[in-house]
Amino acid sequence: MWRLLKRLPVLRDPSHRRFLKQMPVVRQLKRAVRKTRRACYRRFGHHWLRRALAASPRKRIVIGAWSRYDPGWIPTQREFLDLLDPAGWERCFRPNSVDAFLAEHAWEHVTESEGLAAARTCFRYLKPGGYLRVAVPDGLLPDPAYIDLVKADPGSSPRATGPDGNSANHKALYTYRSLRELFERAGFQVTLYEYFDEAGIFHCRQWDREAGTIWRSKRFDPRDRHGTLASVHPGSLDDYLAYSSIILDAVKEPAPLPRLP
Repeated sequence: MWRLLKRLPVLRDPSHRRFLKQMPVVRQLKRAVRKTRRACYRRFGHHWLRRALAASPRKRIVIGAWSRYDPGWIPTQREFLDLLDPAGWERCFRPNSVDAFLAEHAWEHVTESEGLAAARTCFRYLKPGGYLRVAVPDGLLPDPAYIDLVKADPGSSPRATGPDGNSANHKALYTYRSLRELFERAGFQVTLYEYFDEAGIFHCRQWDREAGTIWRSKRFDPRDRHGTLASVHPGSLDDYLAYSSIILDAVKEPAPLPRLP
C-alpha cells in the first residue's frame, strides 16, 4: 500500500514522505498495521507456506523476506518460520526436500551458537546438492561508521530478521573466516563471494543472481552509488564501496556413491 501511495504527486518528494512518517497518527497507523500483519502471520503463515510449497515446482525459500524477494522464491517471516524453532520447520518441510534457502542479514540476529543450530536445521531440510545463500554484515569492513551501524549487542532483544538497518538487534558480527567455519561445522561445503580480509582488501567473486539476489551487496546496494556512509577507499577506484556484506553459498554435497565390489 505504501508503494502505491508514494505514486501520489504530493508524496513523490522524499521530504514530504519523511514529514508524514513523523506524524503521530501515521506512526500509530503503521504500528497497528505491523501488529495486525504479524498476528496474521502467526495464525495462518504455516498454512500459506504449505500451500505455496505444494504449488511450486522448485522449493526455494527466503528466510525473513519481508517484502523483498525474487520471482520464483517463496517468502517467509519469523512469525511462522523462525530459525530457532525446529518444530515450525517440521510442520512445513520434509527432510531433504528443499532446493535452496536464502537468508540475507538474518544470521546476525542470533548468537553464534544459535546460528550453528540454525545452519544444521537448514542442512537437514535441503536436498543433497541444495544450497543456502547467506549474507551478513562484514566485521572486517574498514569503515568505523559501518562497524558502528552493524556491531553486535548480545544482550539486546527482541530478535528481528527484517532489513531495518538497526544494529540494536544484532547478536553476532562475523568475519569471512568465522562465518565460513560456522557453516562448515554444520556439514556444508562453502564458497565465499564477497568479503573483506584482515588487510582491508575487498574480495569479490562473481555470483549468479538467478540463484538468489543479495541486495546489500557491492552490486545492488544503493548506498554504494549515493555514498550515505563514508567511503572505505576514498579517492580510489573502489571509492563507491560504502556498504557490503559477507556473501557465501553453503552447499549440501550429495552423498558419495557406494563403491562397487
